[in-house]
Amino acid sequence: MVLDLVAAMVSNPKLKVEVENGYYDLATPFMETEYSMEHLGVSDALHKNLKLQYYEAGHMMYVRDEDLAKLKANVAAFIDSASKP
Repeated sequence: MVLDLVAAMVSNPKLKVEVENGYYDLATPFMETEYSMEHLGVSDALHKNLKLQYYEAGHMMYVRDEDLAKLKANVAAFIDSASKP
């Protein structure tokens, strides 16, 4: 999956990527995502197109009302910013 992300970012340098992370997650290791995103091996220019967001809940952050509101705002802002030329 990481290699697919790298290939997509390299083939489309304008691609924006946002990763949603839950701090307290028993299903997907929190630090694995951070490690993977920091070790993509892409240029600094491409790495600037990558953003990580964090939530108090786990990977189902939408079950916690506060995180659901934050997720909605973050995704809306991401779509807005990523869709601009």
